[in-house]
Amino acid sequence: MNSTAAQRSSPLVVLELLKPITWFPPMWALGCGVVSSGVSAGQRWPLIAVGVVLAGPMVCGTSQAVNDWYDRHVDAINEPDRPIPSGRIPGNWGFLIAVIWTALSLLLATLLGRWGFVAAVVGLVLAWAYSAPPIRLKQNGWWGNAACGLCYEGLPWFTGAAVMSASSPGWRIVVIALLYSVGAHGIMTLNDFKSVEGDKRMGIDSLPVLLGVGNAARFACLVMALPQVAVVALLLVWQRPVYAGVVGALLVAQLFLMAHFLESPRERAPWYNGTGISCYVVGMLVSAFALAAIRVGG
Repeated sequence: MNSTAAQRSSPLVVLELLKPITWFPPMWALGCGVVSSGVSAGQRWPLIAVGVVLAGPMVCGTSQAVNDWYDRHVDAINEPDRPIPSGRIPGNWGFLIAVIWTALSLLLATLLGRWGFVAAVVGLVLAWAYSAPPIRLKQNGWWGNAACGLCYEGLPWFTGAAVMSASSPGWRIVVIALLYSVGAHGIMTLNDFKSVEGDKRMGIDSLPVLLGVGNAARFACLVMALPQVAVVALLLVWQRPVYAGVVGALLVAQLFLMAHFLESPRERAPWYNGTGISCYVVGMLVSAFALAAIRVGG
């Protein structure tokens, strides 16, 4: 086998297609769901491990494969070195990998009980609806980012809590998970600044295209911040002031970082992803511990 053929068939290229760097948010959210349930891990470690694999390498990996297949023409403009436009994954193999990963994800999800399976099905449906015609939610930044936010934060959180409780999670968990999903709408907008030119040429109405870069950046910051304000308020109402104070302090730190980001959104979006979003996800975990404390305290 020549070197080109070997490179094309390499499992490392498939791994590149599945983008391991994107697996962290849903795996973290699932962990938050596990913590928020307030249930001791006990003998549930195997199920937790299955949930982590399902949320990251499987469902999120599927979404990346589906997205890269249907975005191959846009990527040929914006990022031609990606596995599919570069030819390192040739022919229809990008599509086949997405289908295979979908089937394997569904098979794995059967181990997590009814609610875990339902959450996985919803996540996979949204993964395909986000990228694949005729729905192709990503054509519109409002709907596409909402779908991503739900898949990256809300559904994994719900799954983690459902696995631990072996039932539908309580309403407080659902509310907090949804609030962080709304905030993730703004996080998704950060990823669109790098591809404005290609999106315009291919008719993709991302928020930077629809609103302009400056307005989209300000809107993203607003959408990231307001749900966290609501989380702080709810934690105070639920008599967890220490947790509310920590989440509030993390939000204040984000506001300072946002001010720096807004001075040059396109150039500083990756920087904010590495700084402000770190504060965001730490706040998620703090909120999860608060929910666990509420459950234990009654």
